[in-house]
Amino acid sequence: MFNRLNAYRVMWILVLFDLPTETKKDRKNYTDFRKKILADGFQMFQFSMYIRHCSSKENAEVHQKRVKSILPSKGHVGILTITDKQFGMMEIFRGTIPVDPPDTAQQLELF
Repeated sequence: MFNRLNAYRVMWILVLFDLPTETKKDRKNYTDFRKKILADGFQMFQFSMYIRHCSSKENAEVHQKRVKSILPSKGHVGILTITDKQFGMMEIFRGTIPVDPPDTAQQLELF
């Protein structure tokens, strides 16, 4: 009946980018893009990879559109959406030591 928060409905958005930083304008574009995705709730996973937890596919689509609306004119940006189940299967290491994936944001529901 209720298909709220389960590992197949909850989504993660991964934004991967490689932006030029040769000129002052390029660096400003890079900084602006990074600040805007951080303001939209993304967190840094690696230097050019940011992630965001979304409670549903519909919510993920909203954030994908926001990222698309702020794309810089130069560089490469990839937007990948995966389920929480897929994200949870990722193996993460610091050097040779396994570490846990980032915590899932707590979901607050108001009725």
